[in-house]
Amino acid sequence: MKIAGREFAPAWWATLLALAGFASTIALGFWQLGRADTKAALQARLDDFARQPPITLGVAKIQAEDVLLRRVQVRGRFEPSHGVFLDNHVYKHQPGYHVLTPLRLTVDGATAKYVLVNRGWIAAGGERGRTPEVKTPEGEVAVSGNATPYSERFMELSSKVAEGNIWQNMVLERYRQATKLDVLPVILQQTSAADDGLVRDWPPLDLKRNTHLAYAVQWFALAAAILIGYVALNVRRTIAEHR
Repeated sequence: MKIAGREFAPAWWATLLALAGFASTIALGFWQLGRADTKAALQARLDDFARQPPITLGVAKIQAEDVLLRRVQVRGRFEPSHGVFLDNHVYKHQPGYHVLTPLRLTVDGATAKYVLVNRGWIAAGGERGRTPEVKTPEGEVAVSGNATPYSERFMELSSKVAEGNIWQNMVLERYRQATKLDVLPVILQQTSAADDGLVRDWPPLDLKRNTHLAYAVQWFALAAAILIGYVALNVRRTIAEHR
């Protein structure tokens, strides 16, 4: 094909490579836009949850997806003997732990199941293997907060993921097996006040919708670069062959 005295005749393999690269990057760009739409819908759902009254957790069996990210409230007694310090949590540049303690639920005076409560952050002590002392309320207490998920199973680089009461990740099956407690499938991230010295300065949930939009722009820009490069390189190559 000749345009304005210049011939454009790319090799078949160059055309195939350009088409594959262009189609792939366009598809990835639309995939990121879809992810951004999903995050926007989830944010709208979270905003709706925030306007709804909290759910009371008790003896009824629940599925995690039914209450996840909802505001919840419980009554019961803490059992610190089965508590866990979740390692590698930093607050204002200071290393520390999240303190997770099971709460034995009570409903109408009858003892029910347990829920694991993430009570907040505490600074690590000077000795690495020695956990700080945490004040735990005695007797029956009311706790409110947000239902958050357990960690999913994933590859862990170290075999030392649960040394004593210091754990690296909180996996539901692992905790149930270690404690023999019948815990609910969500962790209550405590927001209610308590005289325990723990920090409950939870950051807002960042769904990273803008990140997906930025990735989409990058993929579309790369698609444009492939198209422009395909045309420019083949025009220059053809002209050079005719000199």
